[in-house]
Amino acid sequence: MRAGQETLMKRRMISSIILFAITLVALLVFVGLYIDESRRTQETYYIQYTTNLSHVSEDIDSYQNAEGDLDFRYTRIVSDMSSADSFAFLLDRLSDDRKKTVNELNACIMRYPEQMRTEAKLTELKKAVDDILAELDQGYEEAQALVDSIDKQGQ
Repeated sequence: MRAGQETLMKRRMISSIILFAITLVALLVFVGLYIDESRRTQETYYIQYTTNLSHVSEDIDSYQNAEGDLDFRYTRIVSDMSSADSFAFLLDRLSDDRKKTVNELNACIMRYPEQMRTEAKLTELKKAVDDILAELDQGYEEAQALVDSIDKQGQ
């Protein structure tokens, strides 16, 4: 009788070890899949961020070279910058300071169009955006300098 119980206990222990190993492998596979999907999602967010910034640059060119509907062209700049701002906050690769700079830049474009529509400010904005797209640190510094140059008390 004792030998039967020992055999049964050994089988249960072996079954438990095998089940534990299978569960551990499955957990590792799911963690790996999660990490891979997070990386792909971040890459997609970054692509959308840079696409929207490139649209901002193109929209500035369109605004500066246009003779017609400037309000519509400026609205496109606001829209694309707003989209870039939204994607910036989803990116893990951007520091909080850079996210804040992009957000403040977007706020300036939306809240102070009279100041931002000037040739000088649009040129500064285009340079900052182009430098950000080139992945230069100075692009965020230029953007912050532009934000700091806006009179937030005025129109």
